[in-house]
Amino acid sequence: MSYIVSPDVVKYACTCGLLKPISCLYFCRYCCELRCGFCVCHEVDSHFCGKCCENLPSSEARLKKNRCGNCYICPCCQQELSTRIGSKGPSNPEDPKSTPKKMYYLSCLYCRWSSRDVGIPDQGAATGGWPERENVHANRLQEVIEGYKAFITAQRQQKEREKKKQRGKFISYTDRTGVTAAALRKRIGLPAEVPNTYYRNRPKPPEVAIAREEVEDFPEDLLTKALNLMEITTIDQRLLQPDLQPTTVDKLFPIHKQLSIKRSLRCRSCEHNVSKPEYNPNSVKFKIQLFAYYHIPEVRIVTVEPLRAGKTAELILKFTNPTQHQTVITFLPLDLTDKGGDGDREVVGETQSLNLPEKQPPSLGGQPSSLLSLSSRQPSITIKPRPIRQATNCSIAIPGSKVILPPRDDAAEYDDSGETHNIQDDTKLVVWRKSNKAFVKLAVTPDDGLELNTEIVAGFTMQHIYTNTIATTVENKEPDRHDHNVRVFLSLGNLVGSE
Repeated sequence: MSYIVSPDVVKYACTCGLLKPISCLYFCRYCCELRCGFCVCHEVDSHFCGKCCENLPSSEARLKKNRCGNCYICPCCQQELSTRIGSKGPSNPEDPKSTPKKMYYLSCLYCRWSSRDVGIPDQGAATGGWPERENVHANRLQEVIEGYKAFITAQRQQKEREKKKQRGKFISYTDRTGVTAAALRKRIGLPAEVPNTYYRNRPKPPEVAIAREEVEDFPEDLLTKALNLMEITTIDQRLLQPDLQPTTVDKLFPIHKQLSIKRSLRCRSCEHNVSKPEYNPNSVKFKIQLFAYYHIPEVRIVTVEPLRAGKTAELILKFTNPTQHQTVITFLPLDLTDKGGDGDREVVGETQSLNLPEKQPPSLGGQPSSLLSLSSRQPSITIKPRPIRQATNCSIAIPGSKVILPPRDDAAEYDDSGETHNIQDDTKLVVWRKSNKAFVKLAVTPDDGLELNTEIVAGFTMQHIYTNTIATTVENKEPDRHDHNVRVFLSLGNLVGSE
């Protein structure tokens, strides 16, 4: 038997309505919902360089334009540049004791580009500052940026004044009486100057750009000289240096490597983390990593008979329990109107409101739980329903029996005794089991009237008992167990002709 492990074969329906493989889904243990990358909040935890692993705070990374100051990438192929060692002749050739001096230059091991190709001098230190090409429009860009900052600050201050006036509060005495600041300073004998330091120190507005009437002459070399594409930069190479945009390869300079980030993912409903990495750039571990692969039973297609329109075929699925608790799987018909979760929902118009069950925190230090419940935040998020656009053209005969999956045991993988935990299975449903795995046989029937080579998609709702160990309290130390519904879609292959 060969397993079909393609990620596009078995898909799970996320809470937001998108279909994703189980390896691309998260499971929030607090609201018991599936989350994909589009229905979680992405937060940046740290910035670091992927080559030298230098960790930078957010403010410093913003000043450096999210680029590392020590590492470079090749301007031709965007691969990382390596520091190579070269030798320079002795300073005094007549002195026999004079030794060659080591010099360092940048080289690309992929396309053989070198910093010597563009005339960058070699450096005496491996970590020395490499010369960078100055931007001729740097002053102009700085003036424009300062002008926009001043405009935004003035606009923000104006909005604050309008808000305070609407509330009946005045910023100063002159706003209430109507007397201008200049007239008031003249009455009390002070010089008539602007009291606001912001308007005194406001930067000079940038000069207006004026179009030139004189245009450079058209170079005749473009018509007479043969074009060599090896000397002209591509669009990607020019966009990597937007301030210079070199047109020839002899003007390409090394580019600072872009910083990478470590991000944490947060559930939009309960605001708990479903993924949080370690702060250290050298660490690949996660503090919190709630993949659905570790909480939801995995479904794989083992074998499927040739599919023909209107005829029943045999389908064998493999179910795996990844948790440390026993679960029971129940097959239900596919319902596209229900979101498949276990939270209480109330549909109002075109929006769907998710009301999470209230959790009373344990009392600390003899304080009543009612006081602590006031400080706990119970978010109420309005979720817009998104219909599932995946259509099914094959029906599955829903069995009436249930499938029991024992807890995961790593040592049982190497046990050939075939321990079945003394489970009485329905032989028509379960054809084989071992440890926390079970092979289930189902009957599928494609719809009539389908054309040949049509992709057959079937679906069902898998209800399993989820044991939540996070929701335990001091009063109730038993884990919380409830039924959780997941909608599963199977791509069974293309339709074949009749026998």
